[in-house]
Amino acid sequence: MNQKPYIALDFPTWEDTSSFLDLFTEGLNVKVGMELYLQNGPVIIEKLLNKDHRIFLDLKLHDIPNTVFGAVKGLAQYDLELLNVHAAGGRLMMERAMEALRAGSSTKQPRTKCIAVTQLTSTTESQMQTEQLIQHSINDSVMHYASLARDAGLDGVVCSPHEAALVREKCGEDFLRVTPGIRLKDDDKGDQQRITTPGKAKDSGSSLIVVGRSITKAPNPVRAYEEVVKEWEGIK
Repeated sequence: MNQKPYIALDFPTWEDTSSFLDLFTEGLNVKVGMELYLQNGPVIIEKLLNKDHRIFLDLKLHDIPNTVFGAVKGLAQYDLELLNVHAAGGRLMMERAMEALRAGSSTKQPRTKCIAVTQLTSTTESQMQTEQLIQHSINDSVMHYASLARDAGLDGVVCSPHEAALVREKCGEDFLRVTPGIRLKDDDKGDQQRITTPGKAKDSGSSLIVVGRSITKAPNPVRAYEEVVKEWEGIK
């Protein structure tokens, strides 16, 4: 798997997305979330693959096991790098997602890796406790969801960089820790709460990072991306 940072394509249209990607001369790791996918449909995936971009489809699937099975089986036809479900859907739902990937994937392609969302990086411990009524620490909640995902056969989790080392310790080096909430040092944190820089994420045990506004809203997105890559790869 390509280890370069994933750029979050949080745009409403293909035209906006294409204009942004045309700034780059190489195929990128990109994250397609709900805004872009739901307003444009699966054609977005096909267009990105045709331009040699590698895709993390971030839909956070969370429904009854049979519904998630059907959704994932349909998505498995695409050559995605990553697909995610929400760990709060439970172990059976996650097991069914894995069954669907095996059932729907082409035997000519490596299977898409499935990861589970734990707690969003916009969620604080206080919010989790008062709004979700989870009366534990956020670390305990993330560890619980990570263990559940591992036991269901998933390839990893989405967590904040602050929990990455704990997940690695509990679930092993090969269990992916995909971490959004990445900002360059002087960037505004926006609506994110549990954030850090690319270099600190690497040091904290992240396997892959997802970077959005620090690149897409930068005055020079290509230069910002190069800065993120250098920091992530430890290049001085």
